[in-house]
Amino acid sequence: MSERSGRGPTTADGQESREPEGERIARRLARAGVCSRREAERMIAEGRVNVNGRRIDPPGVLVTEGDLITVDGVVVAAPEPTRLWRYHKLSGLVTTARDEKGRPTVFDRLPPEMPRVISVGRLDLTSEGLLLLTNDGALARHLELPANGWLRRYRVRAHGTIEAPALDRLSRGVTIDGVVYDPIEAAIDRVQGSNVWLTMGLREGRNREIRRVLESLGLSVTRLIRIAFGPFQLGKLPPGEVEEISRRVLRDQLGITIGGATSPSEPRTGGARPPRPRAGEVTGRPTAKQT
Repeated sequence: MSERSGRGPTTADGQESREPEGERIARRLARAGVCSRREAERMIAEGRVNVNGRRIDPPGVLVTEGDLITVDGVVVAAPEPTRLWRYHKLSGLVTTARDEKGRPTVFDRLPPEMPRVISVGRLDLTSEGLLLLTNDGALARHLELPANGWLRRYRVRAHGTIEAPALDRLSRGVTIDGVVYDPIEAAIDRVQGSNVWLTMGLREGRNREIRRVLESLGLSVTRLIRIAFGPFQLGKLPPGEVEEISRRVLRDQLGITIGGATSPSEPRTGGARPPRPRAGEVTGRPTAKQT
């Protein structure tokens, strides 16, 4: 175990030596699927993390494969290869590991053979559709960043009437109660009695953003289904089922090479928008099903 300082140690001739090997403890915990980096930093500050029998404090401590890490006295296993799943969330499930109100969670409904996973972002209690799950907390954090430009696409049923020009104004961004929302793609699919079906796309994904924006236009959302998150699509995945995304897709879409040189926690997407998926690449091959 080592700790990184502002400048590395120097040699006798005054040259800076190579940085110490290892990775930050918070990142290791995230890669091991224990929690997100932010949660890891909180756990470290609470004194719940030990390395080689010693309580650690600064989250910048570096660890190597030979270090023994425990959280609340439980040994943290070595990080597994990065994996990613598509899950068809049902309405009425909370996207948290534990709910203080005792409501059922997404993780309660996963197959027992699934490893410990965390969600990439969240869906509201009454929202449905595509939720990405991963065993790599650092990857989850990366995919959630608005700077990556990942488009989240939704099908929305709303009560009320609206004309296309009103929706077109959303493409320039709107401000509601002092909150500035980035441009939103929106189009009318069909009108069904007193309801309207819309397709909407956004890249920021603020809490309850679609509901609040449509409410400002006089519409009340009665159903919200996420159908795509970046290149990954809900497709025909049945409600309540989970399906792993293939390693080939992880390599092609995220730059993740399992067992290779590319770090699974540092995809190559950077700040640019990901490439469009080729046909058949976004669903992956099923390796875990929920029946």
